[in-house]
Amino acid sequence: MVHRLEPLVVRHTHRLPSPAGPAGEGAVAARQFDAALMSVGFKLSAELLARLSGLSEGTVVDAAVRTLGTVREMVGDHVRHNTYFIDFPANVPDTYDFWMGCIAEALADDATRASVLEQLSDGVVDLLTLPSYGRYQHTYAEMLGHHEELIAAAGDRMTVLHLGGDADAEVTALYLALAGSSTPLGEDDRRDLEVLAEVCVDGPQPEEIPVRENRAVVNRARLRAGSALLLDTVTDVLRLACALSGGDVTLLEPTRLRGLSRPVRRALLAGLDSVVAAAPAKLADVHAHREAWKRLGERLHPHEYPQWPHAADVFAVARGEKEARSFDSRVEELLGMNDVTGAVKLLKPAPGKLFRALDRLLRMALTQEERDAVVAAAEEVAPQVAGRVVLSVREHLANRARETGERRVFVNRLGRAWVAEDDRPPVLPPERQRLIAALDAELRRRLPAPVHLLIDPDVLDVALPLSGRATASGLGVLPRGSVTRVDGELLRFFVYWKEASRTTDYDLSALMLDAGYNTVSWLSYTNLREVEGEHSGDITAAPDGASEFINLRLDAVRGTFVVPQVNLFSGEGFEEVEESFFGFMVREGEQQGRPFEPRTVRMKSELRGPGRVALPLAFQRGEDGRWRAKWLHLYLKGNPASNRVEGNRVSVATLLRGVVEREQLTVRYLTDLMEATTTTLWDGKTLPEGPVTYIGLQRPDGLHPASRILTPENLRDLIPA
Repeated sequence: MVHRLEPLVVRHTHRLPSPAGPAGEGAVAARQFDAALMSVGFKLSAELLARLSGLSEGTVVDAAVRTLGTVREMVGDHVRHNTYFIDFPANVPDTYDFWMGCIAEALADDATRASVLEQLSDGVVDLLTLPSYGRYQHTYAEMLGHHEELIAAAGDRMTVLHLGGDADAEVTALYLALAGSSTPLGEDDRRDLEVLAEVCVDGPQPEEIPVRENRAVVNRARLRAGSALLLDTVTDVLRLACALSGGDVTLLEPTRLRGLSRPVRRALLAGLDSVVAAAPAKLADVHAHREAWKRLGERLHPHEYPQWPHAADVFAVARGEKEARSFDSRVEELLGMNDVTGAVKLLKPAPGKLFRALDRLLRMALTQEERDAVVAAAEEVAPQVAGRVVLSVREHLANRARETGERRVFVNRLGRAWVAEDDRPPVLPPERQRLIAALDAELRRRLPAPVHLLIDPDVLDVALPLSGRATASGLGVLPRGSVTRVDGELLRFFVYWKEASRTTDYDLSALMLDAGYNTVSWLSYTNLREVEGEHSGDITAAPDGASEFINLRLDAVRGTFVVPQVNLFSGEGFEEVEESFFGFMVREGEQQGRPFEPRTVRMKSELRGPGRVALPLAFQRGEDGRWRAKWLHLYLKGNPASNRVEGNRVSVATLLRGVVEREQLTVRYLTDLMEATTTTLWDGKTLPEGPVTYIGLQRPDGLHPASRILTPENLRDLIPA
């Protein structure tokens, strides 16, 4: 069990649980382990190397085998990355010449000559019918033989693995961190929480589980273990029922509810009854998911349990047989009568709802008295509002200073994005500035005041992780809106996918835009070579997995923006394939090496989202000439099939403008609010001797053991409760 959970600890914390085993002479094996890790861009910390060196050789080897498999998957090196053009990025042909060569080969083949001649007579040739197009023409081993060994460079990524506590302690700590997170988790993290909850159900529990989806996952484990459920709304029960059916605990997608055993039905109905008995007004929450409640009623058979009449009321409301007026309908009624003051009074006991309605209330307020009432109510209830809601409203208000009529970017919780005109009346400056000052003061009050705050400057422009859904899972992945610098001469994108059951064709492309978001050029299977770089060639099926690459010379890029994208041309979507991920590498000009070199990978991100066009991130050249990455994690709806970079240039440019020009709350914002006794921007060399609160992209080796450490893996802990 411990070994099964060890990869979760390594992935989430970059710590290796302290291996258990007999003492011995493991120094040689530990150094070999370290060398193997370095070949894929990882390294043992000095403390971990010393610990392993004192264990038996067998114990070290076992730990090495397990860990190497985990980190190789983290970086994308667990699969073979072949290229269509064997010498890529060298000797990539001109697109027209390449296509003509494929046609010539088909004409020379007796099996395909007649079909190609017929197509030529019509003036159009389908590339997918040509035998040599879209399929690897050489083996992976043959491709490797065409590439020189990678030359080590100072800029190669090196991710340090640190020594953790014993395995049980590490697993428990990870469970507590995920279950008690103050921000929603991403889908992959929530799946990890499901695994951990089953193991940790009888151990220590978080003091609070503020995110409802997390609570549903924990409740499922508690139900199976016979423990008391954590329920305080009727919707908690509905989420739990979805969890038991393997469905969507966010309630965004309908769940096909399964039949439930009698003990489970009794537990859910008893929980419902107690919630409604304690607060009958919570029956109003049923309206938000009436159809789901009707389906659940068919599974629970509440009529068989007359001892729980309050639970039966839930389903009576869902069927329309019992009235339970919702809180939101009462608010809407008052706003429909333009009674802003009345709506504010009604909303004050629900601080979160009041905060989410602030913009609308201020827009509807016609008098200064009404506007003052809105702001005063917000100031009064601010201490009762969740930290991530306070931060979200603060970010929203910062962006309401823009002129009406500009484009507004919408992103749903699944990452699908679209753009619309912003026709909202403005929020007047006095109220906006007064609210911003109040929210800043409230956040400053909640934030810790560390004695010594040590900050890696590279983390300052990382966006605050207000939701795990704004960050894909992977290595080196940052929240949507984050900005990080990119150092190096060559930028190389890669995509890998493996189809599950249907022939699937993904196309990696890169769009170059000028400062006005106009198209300059692009690289794709329709344009294999440009001044900026080369495309590795189109692969049109991936039964055994397939990769595509784009190589860019940053000093040759003629625009201001580079936008890599993955287009679904045909087959299975990003959520249907067996596996798919995107990433980028950075190299120096003379490093050589294989098309995929794990040491040079800066980011590897899973592709799991709706839509037919994936936009993981964009790159922007600043006024200082340096390149920076802007993290997007967005998906466009696209076309049902045959998506190409040429067809979505306008929508991508419009969306990019909206994201780039939006003001984002970053780590810099929160650290500026912290009232630390001493604040130091770390130079990357000398570390303080005493304990610090460290915030950075990576944990340095050598920090005082009593230090508090915040890196992207646990940056959500920076969000005040």
